[in-house]
Amino acid sequence: MEQSNKAHRKTKEKNTAKKKLHTQGHNAKAFAVSAPGKMARQMQRSSDVNERKLHVPMVDRTPDDDPPPVVVAVVGPPGTGKSTLIKSLIRRLTKTTLTDINGPITVVSGKHRRLTFIECPADDLNSMVDVAKIADLVLLLMDGNFGFEMETMEFLNIAQTHGMPRVLGVTTHLDLFKSQSTLRTSKKRLKHRFWTEVYQGAKLFYLSGVINGRYPDREILNLSRFISVMKFRPLKWRNEHPYMLADRITDLTHPEKINREGKQIDRKVALYGYLHGTALPSIPGTKVHIAGVGDFPISQVEKLPDPCPTPGYQQKLDDYEREKMKEEGSTATVTRKRRQRLDDKDKLIYAPMSDVGGILMDKDAVYINVGKRNEDQSFVPGQEKGEGEKLVTNLQSVDKSIAENFEGVGIQLFSNGTELHSVEPEDNIEDEEQEEGGDKGRESMRNPRVYGKSVQEADDDVDLDAIPSDDEQNYEDVEPEMVKVDFGKQHSNRGNASAETDSEFELSDNDEDGWEAAAAGKLNANKTKRRRKWDIGKLIYMNNIEPVDCIKRWNGEEEEDEEESDIENDKSDFFTKKAGTTDNEKESFNDLEKFVSYFEKMEKLVEKWKSFDSINDRFLGASMRSRGNDTGDDSNEDEVFGDFEDLEDESNDADKRESKQDEDDEANQSDDSFADFDEEEKKDMTMDEERELNAAKKEKYRKQFEIEEGENFKEDDPDNEYDTWYELQKAKMAKQLEINKTELDDMTAEQRQKIEGYKAGSYVRIVFDDIPMEFIENFDPRFPIIMGGLLPTELKFGIVKGRLRRHRWHKKILKTNDPLVVSLGWRRFQTLPIYTTTDSRTRTKMLKYTPEHTFCNASFYGPLCSPNTPFCGVQIVANSDTGGGFRIAATGVVEELDVDTEIVKKLKLIGYPYKIFKNTAFIKDMFSSAMEVARFEGAQIKTVSGIRGEIKRALSKPEGHFRATFEDKILMSDTVILRSWYPVRIKRFYNPVTSLLLEKKTEWKGVRLTGKIRADLNIETPSNPDSAYSKVERVERHFNGLKIPKAIQRDLPFKSQIHQMKPQKKKTYMAKRAVVMGGEEKKARAFMQKVLTISRAKDEKRKSKKADQRKERLKRLAKTEEAKLSKDKEKKQEYFAKNGRKRSSNVEDSRSSKRR
Repeated sequence: MEQSNKAHRKTKEKNTAKKKLHTQGHNAKAFAVSAPGKMARQMQRSSDVNERKLHVPMVDRTPDDDPPPVVVAVVGPPGTGKSTLIKSLIRRLTKTTLTDINGPITVVSGKHRRLTFIECPADDLNSMVDVAKIADLVLLLMDGNFGFEMETMEFLNIAQTHGMPRVLGVTTHLDLFKSQSTLRTSKKRLKHRFWTEVYQGAKLFYLSGVINGRYPDREILNLSRFISVMKFRPLKWRNEHPYMLADRITDLTHPEKINREGKQIDRKVALYGYLHGTALPSIPGTKVHIAGVGDFPISQVEKLPDPCPTPGYQQKLDDYEREKMKEEGSTATVTRKRRQRLDDKDKLIYAPMSDVGGILMDKDAVYINVGKRNEDQSFVPGQEKGEGEKLVTNLQSVDKSIAENFEGVGIQLFSNGTELHSVEPEDNIEDEEQEEGGDKGRESMRNPRVYGKSVQEADDDVDLDAIPSDDEQNYEDVEPEMVKVDFGKQHSNRGNASAETDSEFELSDNDEDGWEAAAAGKLNANKTKRRRKWDIGKLIYMNNIEPVDCIKRWNGEEEEDEEESDIENDKSDFFTKKAGTTDNEKESFNDLEKFVSYFEKMEKLVEKWKSFDSINDRFLGASMRSRGNDTGDDSNEDEVFGDFEDLEDESNDADKRESKQDEDDEANQSDDSFADFDEEEKKDMTMDEERELNAAKKEKYRKQFEIEEGENFKEDDPDNEYDTWYELQKAKMAKQLEINKTELDDMTAEQRQKIEGYKAGSYVRIVFDDIPMEFIENFDPRFPIIMGGLLPTELKFGIVKGRLRRHRWHKKILKTNDPLVVSLGWRRFQTLPIYTTTDSRTRTKMLKYTPEHTFCNASFYGPLCSPNTPFCGVQIVANSDTGGGFRIAATGVVEELDVDTEIVKKLKLIGYPYKIFKNTAFIKDMFSSAMEVARFEGAQIKTVSGIRGEIKRALSKPEGHFRATFEDKILMSDTVILRSWYPVRIKRFYNPVTSLLLEKKTEWKGVRLTGKIRADLNIETPSNPDSAYSKVERVERHFNGLKIPKAIQRDLPFKSQIHQMKPQKKKTYMAKRAVVMGGEEKKARAFMQKVLTISRAKDEKRKSKKADQRKERLKRLAKTEEAKLSKDKEKKQEYFAKNGRKRSSNVEDSRSSKRR
């Protein structure tokens, strides 16, 4: 039944305010921002913090697999506990106690980290500069009882200039504080001062006292843990240059050469150390800089085994061996995995200059320090713990050297041979000389004449492709080859006697043939029994072996006939001289450290490869090349350097095009190559369609280039996968590093070393020739030896322009052409800078002194360095000349490099007029000759009063006088000025600081000022009367009034007319009246004047007395207030000392009762 009435209408839900608040599922007011201003400030601060974290993205070139040790420099004033801190840290890290700290000390601090500790001498500014350039982390020590000292502030400013390393402050001598409140106040003061110099929030450690010669273990543990987990950012200069901190030095000069030529000769020195920064080029002759010595070319570089390897790197090697054994299916014992923590045996220490452990490993020897005979022995006989200690005790008990034990013993080459002894000379004259003077031994080095082949020449004859790899090479198969050496007739009585080895024995003619044949037979006796393992990967690419022989060699099935023929050939050619070695090659072969190239010269290669028929089938375009060769014969130049077409020759262009087209058609028909789909597409296109296609491709490539370069980076671009430009740059760098790593990993070790060089983290031995002998004679291990690599630009010299500012703590301003020691790059040198400023784009003006508080420009001669390289300057380096002031004189940055520069200084020439006409005047005393006047004809001149003029012509009669014209008539009292600019030349002076060559390293003195020389020699300064300042007396000048002619006055408008009153002839009333005081009136006025004077004097006296009383009263009030405060403080302390605990217990009781 349908409803007749109207249907009930549902009630509408009212949208109340409460429901509006809960539209999002929660109360909007409860989660609203209560303080919008505070929230905006927080957001601004967080964005500022994030922006401050951003820096210029820089490629980190430190290798990940085996990074170099972190250089930790311990710096501080003398007496702050640097040595004690190093001993404590090394004791904590390696459980080794050091007595002396000499040179760098490398320790293993973690599975993937090593630390190199170096103590910076506190009294040497040069060492502070060098250490600041290479230190990754600086432990800055300061005496907490004394505060910051001058050396600390100097080092901080040097470090800020050369790229700020990470700095940790360490405060010592805190046990000297008696009161805890004073200690807290001093800590707070030191912390905030340290934050001001470094950065806000810099870490500062506190070392309380010394216990048993070391700092407390808990404090050292905290410091060592903090050091072990620190991260380091690459600094710009170190990220572009290789450098090395030498931890060992060896003199390789031959002792015989020193005895023959004297100690003053240059030495051959080897430096050992870990490489840092970029890779060191492997090219011989690369120039580097040794700080404090000079620039030297590298003679030889050799990578040595790491003396202090990290457990992580060793574990990688073990994992590689484990995987290799698994692949080979070996059932041998598998290398066990290392533990996660660092074992005690892995806590290595390497300190060659400190003689830790008494063992020193060289390239070809191991040196063991057994101690002196008069000292306690390091190992006691009978109490040895192992075989190694037994060997050392045997060495300690040895009385004779090896040479003394083997005196008179002959040499026996083979088991069935006779023992050979040296034959004494039979010359009577030599016997008499020996009887008179005794056995003096050899006074000069032998110069052997090599008849056979040297090592390098023998290497040249070996087929490099036939040599197996290092892993597969069997060293037992290598045959020793004898070299025939003749030491001349001066050491033997027979002209034909010769020695077959390096020893100096002699044989008769009858025995020579016999033992030579026996030697050849024995060396070749077991040759057929040995079997060489060939590398199949190299055999298949050898051209001189047939495929059948290749398979036989790989399987070891070589024919015996070939072996026997080889043996016979070896017997016949064993002692024969082979031609082909020139004198130059022999000279180069005498030095085993020089590399002689085994590649043939260009002429020989041209002669060898005149035709490509033998290798024609090895190229992809062999058929085309053969068809091209059939057309005609070319010259040798065309064969070597290829065919070049003369583009300017228009004669045969059409024929060439037709022939080329025919050849292309034939080649396309003959070759089974792939079709070019782009060309097929273009054939069916019109010209407009082809242009549109090319334009689309260009646009695509342009966008790709812009994305790669990041020039038009847009954050809101949907196709952009990076949020910020910074992330894009980081991703690009990571991608490039990955590409480089992939390319280098595919190369062999030799190829990679040749292209990349010796990478950072390698322990290398670098040999230098012609090092000054003072470097070895005056060597002190306390001072660091730093070798820095040089870029090609830094080898050149020129004018360096920079922006410079005098340091605010330096006492004096700097003067132009005063010597300044500049630390720029790796070098420290003395130069003569000229300070300039630029008033316009065209002129550079010389400044006599640096400005007080602003920057100026500085130009000096020295080695070129890339722009934006910072530098600092010091006036005095020697400690004896240093006062108590701040030594860092200036800091700056390189802006521009140039071969030369134009600097001018202002020169004012003054003259005086002696004859004046209307607008012309004759000037004297400005020039001395007509030639000088002719040089300045047309120059602008000016008087002191401001009238401008011009030099016209020199006068004939008075020498140096000239005629000049001016804007207006000048006066005889005027002074005429010619303002000119005089060019200033930069003195090309470069004096490197060679402090390491001195016996006293801290006393290097360069060029001195004239005043300093006069003061040292006690010479008076000569006085020039013309240069003395005199008092200037200016006579007051009286000028006549301005007189205007009446005719001109009459024509002037009324406003401009001069209105003057005529003088009155009659006297006025005021002039007529004369006021004269009488006697009584005069006396009364004088009396009142005296009374007022006395009253004023009394008032002044009263005021001064009241002021003194007020001061005394304030002093008394301050004293009473201070006494009151001290009493209140004492009362508070007594009260809280008595009632403090009771009150706390009552509070706890009340809290517990509330809980109940």
